[in-house]
Amino acid sequence: MRAVEIRPGVRIRWVEVPGATPARVYLHGLGASSAPYYAEAVAHPLLAGRRSLMMDMLGFGISDRPTGFAYSLEGHADALAVALAKIGLRRNEIIGHSMGGAVAIVLAARHPEMVRSLVLVDPHVDPARPSLGAPGSRGIAAYSEADFLSHGYDRVLHDVGPHWAATMRMAGREALYRSAVDLIRGTSPTMRKLLMELEIPRVFLHPEDAPPSGGRELVASGVQIVSVPNTGHNIMIDNVEGFARAVAQQRLSV
Repeated sequence: MRAVEIRPGVRIRWVEVPGATPARVYLHGLGASSAPYYAEAVAHPLLAGRRSLMMDMLGFGISDRPTGFAYSLEGHADALAVALAKIGLRRNEIIGHSMGGAVAIVLAARHPEMVRSLVLVDPHVDPARPSLGAPGSRGIAAYSEADFLSHGYDRVLHDVGPHWAATMRMAGREALYRSAVDLIRGTSPTMRKLLMELEIPRVFLHPEDAPPSGGRELVASGVQIVSVPNTGHNIMIDNVEGFARAVAQQRLSV
């Protein structure tokens, strides 16, 4: 485990595998942690040999959980940019799952010197509406922050099931709530528009039976859309071989 202080007393932490550059930086989704979700894929022969940083965003996993942080998409992206700069890494391949994909897009838009290419793993690219009882960010955002902190967190943790709960329980409650609210609110311009305007190699991985909406527009803007069979939302866990092959086959270096 490694750490870097991004501001006094606040550290982002990650698990690192040494290897060749350019580095691959892996970002987790809401209520997750990068090492549990990506470690098997990072070790796959098709992806091994590259310097790989499985980073936990502020508020999640092994990183610090400051209660005064806004936990917006922009805030997460800016914090990661500070961390990468202090590590001495620029022009990285960023691989982001779900919320991590949205943060990766914002990182590339706000800090282009940090990103050479994107692999987005079933990412959030559009705003959504909160809905009490819905899974993930939409259900969390249906609470007020006070209600979520007092009783909503326990209900959500129970409802998501043991797999997701294993990492969600590591998240700060404020981090989980504020990140969910900002994720469904989205950015201005939207994450989709930001993604389409980027001038770097971009790959969008999706489950075979759940193609992204607006796929033609994404392709027209230069985004490579890749279907991965036999997966749900957690592509890198459900089909490690398919995920590794999809990432390795993309010509992302520029």
